Amino acid sequence: MPAIPASICILRLSALGDVTHVLPLVHTLQAHWPQTRLHWVIDKAGHRLLEGLPGVTFHVYDKNSGLAGMRALRRELPAEGFDVLLQMQVAARANLLSAFIRARRRVGYDRARSKDLHGLFVNERIPDRPGIHVLDAMGSFCEPLGLKQTEVSWNLPVPAAAREWAAAQWPQDGTPTLLISPCSSHVRRNWYPDRHAAVADHALAHGWRVVLCGGRSELERSTADAIVAAMRGQALDLVGKDTLKQLPALLERADLVMTPDSGPMHIANAMGTRVLGLHAASNPRRSGPYSDLRYCVDKYDAAARKYLGKPGEALPWGTKIEFDDVMALVEVKDAIAAFERYRADQR
Repeated sequence: MPAIPASICILRLSALGDVTHVLPLVHTLQAHWPQTRLHWVIDKAGHRLLEGLPGVTFHVYDKNSGLAGMRALRRELPAEGFDVLLQMQVAARANLLSAFIRARRRVGYDRARSKDLHGLFVNERIPDRPGIHVLDAMGSFCEPLGLKQTEVSWNLPVPAAAREWAAAQWPQDGTPTLLISPCSSHVRRNWYPDRHAAVADHALAHGWRVVLCGGRSELERSTADAIVAAMRGQALDLVGKDTLKQLPALLERADLVMTPDSGPMHIANAMGTRVLGLHAASNPRRSGPYSDLRYCVDKYDAAARKYLGKPGEALPWGTKIEFDDVMALVEVKDAIAAFERYRADQR
């Protein structure tokens, strides 16, 4: 039997999709070791999404606070430190931040996934297992501790008030709903407003409701405006109107969510909603919706051949193909075909 740690600290700051991928690991640790104290060093957005997660003490690090924020974090953490640190981020800032967290065992990524001197900040590594989804790589952080993630569950903390807000946004009248979340934090992963509009009009023509959602940034507002302007029909525009606590409830209410590789993709998947993922810049087998890829458009191989001169399977696992216009490889007909695959499966 593995020794049971008294305390474990998780370090994972961003992005929202990756924060969501850590949840099954948290539930695995809690299921095996319910008495172990779990702490999580997280960024502000991730905390807004996960606040209220049972059994976890959060420590919020502001990524704009630099070294002063790192020193403040060290003062906030338990003086005795932790039995284990799970250093689940390889970016230089996260590696430096980890040095301010006292822990005897410091588990990090395998050498293939390491960068920015990650190996200097850890003393154990997860197994080198290429070709797996990001969520499974994160789940393997429990393996050096003697555990195995055999079940995947998210159980996002969604308050009743958030579900009440989402329920009030459109009537529960049996009309299927396509929710479009058009923006990723990586601009080159984003599809084009006129193409989103064409798929939206196709859905409307088949009796669906179309809803737009997104955050409060200028990009998200301008993208939504361009989609609405290009549509022949009408969409319910909720861009900028929800909070991060309400977003999971909103995604849960949809029948199908159309989105590029983004945080809402993974939150929708975690809430049990099917995803029409739009992929060319990233490999859906690595970072697509974990539970179901049937309704994704996969142009990753075409992008690899066009921009890198190799088939996708010849690229190192995790290679991003974030070139200008790479998403032009995803045509309207591809997304409509994915939409129709979903409709056919519901009959």
